[in-house]
Amino acid sequence: MTKTVNFKMGQRPVPANVEEWVQNARPVDREAGPAAPVEAMKRFTIDVPVTLHTRIKTECARRGVKMADMLRELLEREFKS
Repeated sequence: MTKTVNFKMGQRPVPANVEEWVQNARPVDREAGPAAPVEAMKRFTIDVPVTLHTRIKTECARRGVKMADMLRELLEREFKS
């Protein structure tokens, strides 16, 4: 007996108006060349009080930025190369 496994791939949402979607697509910059290499990332974990975490998360939401991006920026300013 053969077992069959079906994988459901993530499906992209179908736009309601395909013509409008195509017209509003961002143009591809074929002159730009390859993207610059991204520096490798390293993860570390810290424990912070719940109240501090809440303040950081609230301010990031207000500014519309990710917490990780804001914390990286703060660390970059403190530890300049």
